[in-house]
Amino acid sequence: MKTIINLILLLVVGFLIYALYMNIREPIAFQAEKKVRKDVVVNKLEKIRSAQEIYRLVTGEFAPSFDTLSQVIKNDSIKIITTFGNEDDVNATEEFRQEISYKSAYDSLMAKAPMNLDSLRYIPFDGGVFDIAADTMTYQSTLVNVVEVGTRWKNFMGPFSDDKYRKYDNSYNPDALIKFGNMNAPNLSGNWER
Repeated sequence: MKTIINLILLLVVGFLIYALYMNIREPIAFQAEKKVRKDVVVNKLEKIRSAQEIYRLVTGEFAPSFDTLSQVIKNDSIKIITTFGNEDDVNATEEFRQEISYKSAYDSLMAKAPMNLDSLRYIPFDGGVFDIAADTMTYQSTLVNVVEVGTRWKNFMGPFSDDKYRKYDNSYNPDALIKFGNMNAPNLSGNWER
Protein backbone atom coordinates (compact mmCIF):
# COMPACT_ATOMS: atom_id res chain seq x y z
CA MET A 1 0.00 0.00 0.00
CA LYS A 2 2.82 2.38 0.88
CA THR A 3 4.44 1.71 -2.49
CA ILE A 4 1.22 2.54 -4.35
CA ILE A 5 0.84 5.84 -2.48
CA ASN A 6 4.50 6.73 -3.21
CA LEU A 7 3.97 5.90 -6.88
CA ILE A 8 0.83 8.07 -7.05
CA LEU A 9 2.67 10.94 -5.30
CA LEU A 10 5.56 10.56 -7.73
CA LEU A 11 3.15 10.78 -10.69
CA VAL A 12 1.45 13.87 -9.20
CA VAL A 13 4.83 15.56 -8.64
CA GLY A 14 5.88 14.66 -12.20
CA PHE A 15 2.66 16.14 -13.59
CA LEU A 16 3.10 19.33 -11.54
CA ILE A 17 6.69 19.73 -12.76
CA TYR A 18 5.53 19.27 -16.36
CA ALA A 19 2.68 21.80 -15.91
CA LEU A 20 5.09 24.34 -14.39
CA TYR A 21 7.55 23.82 -17.24
CA MET A 22 4.82 24.35 -19.86
CA ASN A 23 3.57 27.50 -18.09
CA ILE A 24 7.08 28.97 -18.29
CA ARG A 25 7.94 27.70 -21.78
CA GLU A 26 4.76 28.76 -23.62
CA PRO A 27 5.03 32.57 -23.09
CA ILE A 28 8.73 32.52 -23.96
CA ALA A 29 8.08 30.52 -27.13
CA PHE A 30 5.19 32.85 -28.06
CA GLN A 31 7.26 36.03 -27.65
CA ALA A 32 10.20 34.58 -29.59
CA GLU A 33 8.02 33.35 -32.45
CA LYS A 34 6.05 36.60 -32.53
CA LYS A 35 9.24 38.62 -32.93
CA VAL A 36 10.64 36.39 -35.69
CA ARG A 37 7.39 36.32 -37.66
CA LYS A 38 6.74 40.06 -37.24
CA ASP A 39 10.26 40.92 -38.43
CA VAL A 40 9.85 38.84 -41.60
CA VAL A 41 6.42 40.34 -42.39
CA VAL A 42 7.65 43.89 -41.70
CA ASN A 43 10.60 43.31 -44.03
CA LYS A 44 8.20 42.21 -46.79
CA LEU A 45 5.91 45.22 -46.17
CA GLU A 46 8.91 47.57 -46.39
CA LYS A 47 9.80 46.06 -49.77
CA ILE A 48 6.21 46.52 -50.98
CA ARG A 49 6.33 50.14 -49.79
CA SER A 50 9.56 50.71 -51.74
CA ALA A 51 7.93 49.22 -54.83
CA GLN A 52 4.88 51.46 -54.38
CA GLU A 53 7.14 54.53 -54.09
CA ILE A 54 8.90 53.65 -57.37
CA TYR A 55 5.50 52.98 -58.99
CA ARG A 56 4.35 56.44 -57.89
CA LEU A 57 7.49 58.02 -59.42
CA VAL A 58 6.60 56.38 -62.74
CA THR A 59 2.81 56.88 -62.82
CA GLY A 60 2.06 59.62 -60.30
CA GLU A 61 -0.25 57.34 -58.30
CA PHE A 62 -0.12 54.09 -56.29
CA ALA A 63 -0.71 50.60 -57.68
CA PRO A 64 -4.16 49.15 -56.90
CA SER A 65 -2.98 45.55 -57.43
CA PHE A 66 0.20 43.50 -57.30
CA ASP A 67 -0.14 42.60 -60.99
CA THR A 68 -0.17 46.27 -61.98
CA LEU A 69 2.68 47.06 -59.58
CA SER A 70 4.86 44.29 -61.00
CA GLN A 71 4.07 45.06 -64.65
CA VAL A 72 4.87 48.78 -64.39
CA ILE A 73 8.08 48.27 -62.43
CA LYS A 74 9.33 45.60 -64.83
CA ASN A 75 8.47 47.50 -68.03
CA ASP A 76 8.48 51.27 -67.40
CA SER A 77 11.04 53.94 -66.62
CA ILE A 78 11.38 56.86 -64.25
CA LYS A 79 11.64 60.27 -65.92
CA ILE A 80 14.63 62.24 -64.60
CA ILE A 81 14.85 65.97 -65.27
CA THR A 82 18.27 67.56 -64.80
CA THR A 83 18.28 71.35 -64.59
CA PHE A 84 21.27 73.52 -65.51
CA GLY A 85 21.39 77.19 -64.56
CA ASN A 86 18.73 79.21 -62.79
CA GLU A 87 15.77 80.48 -64.80
CA ASP A 88 15.13 83.28 -62.28
CA ASP A 89 18.70 84.65 -62.37
CA VAL A 90 18.77 87.47 -64.99
CA ASN A 91 22.55 87.89 -64.64
CA ALA A 92 23.30 84.21 -65.11
CA THR A 93 26.41 83.29 -67.00
CA GLU A 94 25.03 79.86 -67.76
CA GLU A 95 21.97 79.44 -69.93
CA PHE A 96 19.01 77.80 -68.24
CA ARG A 97 18.18 74.40 -69.71
CA GLN A 98 16.70 71.05 -68.75
CA GLU A 99 17.74 67.61 -69.89
CA ILE A 100 15.35 64.68 -69.69
CA SER A 101 16.62 61.14 -69.24
CA TYR A 102 15.01 57.87 -68.23
CA LYS A 103 16.09 55.21 -65.76
CA SER A 104 14.60 51.73 -65.53
CA ALA A 105 12.08 51.51 -62.68
CA TYR A 106 13.18 47.93 -62.06
CA ASP A 107 16.86 48.91 -61.74
CA SER A 108 15.95 51.79 -59.42
CA LEU A 109 13.94 49.48 -57.17
CA MET A 110 16.62 46.77 -57.09
CA ALA A 111 19.25 49.35 -56.14
CA LYS A 112 17.02 50.54 -53.29
CA ALA A 113 15.73 47.18 -52.02
CA PRO A 114 16.53 43.94 -53.89
CA MET A 115 13.48 41.67 -54.08
CA ASN A 116 11.54 39.17 -56.14
CA LEU A 117 8.59 41.09 -57.62
CA ASP A 118 6.66 37.91 -58.42
CA SER A 119 6.54 36.78 -54.77
CA LEU A 120 6.02 40.23 -53.26
CA ARG A 121 2.27 39.68 -52.83
CA TYR A 122 2.56 36.57 -50.63
CA ILE A 123 2.30 36.73 -46.84
CA PRO A 124 5.26 34.94 -45.21
CA PHE A 125 4.41 31.78 -43.24
CA ASP A 126 0.89 31.75 -44.72
CA GLY A 127 1.02 31.82 -48.51
CA GLY A 128 -2.04 34.10 -48.66
CA VAL A 129 -1.91 37.48 -50.39
CA PHE A 130 -1.51 40.87 -48.70
CA ASP A 131 -4.55 43.15 -48.91
CA ILE A 132 -3.81 46.11 -51.19
CA ALA A 133 -5.91 49.20 -51.85
CA ALA A 134 -5.11 52.44 -53.68
CA ASP A 135 -7.28 55.42 -54.51
CA THR A 136 -7.45 59.20 -54.38
CA MET A 137 -9.01 61.34 -51.69
CA THR A 138 -9.48 64.99 -50.89
CA TYR A 139 -7.15 66.01 -48.09
CA GLN A 140 -7.03 69.65 -47.00
CA SER A 141 -8.77 70.72 -50.24
CA THR A 142 -6.27 68.82 -52.39
CA LEU A 143 -6.73 65.60 -54.31
CA VAL A 144 -4.04 63.17 -53.11
CA ASN A 145 -3.16 59.53 -53.82
CA VAL A 146 -3.41 57.08 -50.94
CA VAL A 147 -2.47 53.43 -50.49
CA GLU A 148 -2.81 50.78 -47.79
CA VAL A 149 -1.16 47.35 -47.78
CA GLY A 150 -1.31 44.87 -44.93
CA THR A 151 -2.61 41.69 -43.36
CA ARG A 152 -4.02 40.47 -40.07
CA TRP A 153 -1.65 39.04 -37.45
CA LYS A 154 -3.53 35.73 -37.42
CA ASN A 155 -2.60 35.21 -41.08
CA PHE A 156 1.09 34.76 -40.29
CA MET A 157 1.26 33.75 -36.61
CA GLY A 158 0.62 30.07 -37.33
CA PRO A 159 0.01 28.08 -34.14
CA PHE A 160 0.02 31.33 -32.11
CA SER A 161 -2.85 32.93 -34.04
CA ASP A 162 -5.35 32.14 -31.27
CA ASP A 163 -6.76 34.90 -29.07
CA LYS A 164 -5.68 32.98 -25.94
CA TYR A 165 -2.09 34.25 -26.40
CA ARG A 166 -3.19 37.77 -25.38
CA LYS A 167 -2.54 36.72 -21.81
CA TYR A 168 1.20 36.84 -22.60
CA ASP A 169 1.10 40.20 -24.40
CA ASN A 170 -1.67 42.73 -23.72
CA SER A 171 -1.05 44.50 -27.05
CA TYR A 172 -1.38 41.30 -29.08
CA ASN A 173 -4.56 41.09 -31.13
CA PRO A 174 -4.65 38.39 -33.83
CA ASP A 175 -7.42 40.30 -35.66
CA ALA A 176 -5.45 43.56 -35.80
CA LEU A 177 -3.80 44.71 -39.02
CA ILE A 178 -0.09 45.09 -39.55
CA LYS A 179 0.13 47.54 -42.45
CA PHE A 180 1.62 50.61 -44.03
CA GLY A 181 -0.31 53.49 -45.53
CA ASN A 182 -3.79 54.73 -44.80
CA MET A 183 -6.84 55.05 -47.02
CA ASN A 184 -8.03 58.04 -44.96
CA ALA A 185 -4.84 60.16 -44.99
CA PRO A 186 -1.77 60.60 -47.21
CA ASN A 187 0.59 58.55 -45.07
CA LEU A 188 3.05 55.78 -45.94
CA SER A 189 4.09 55.00 -42.37
CA GLY A 190 3.86 51.47 -41.07
CA ASN A 191 1.85 50.89 -37.91
CA TRP A 192 4.81 48.88 -36.55
CA GLU A 193 6.92 52.10 -36.57
CA ARG A 194 5.02 53.71 -33.68
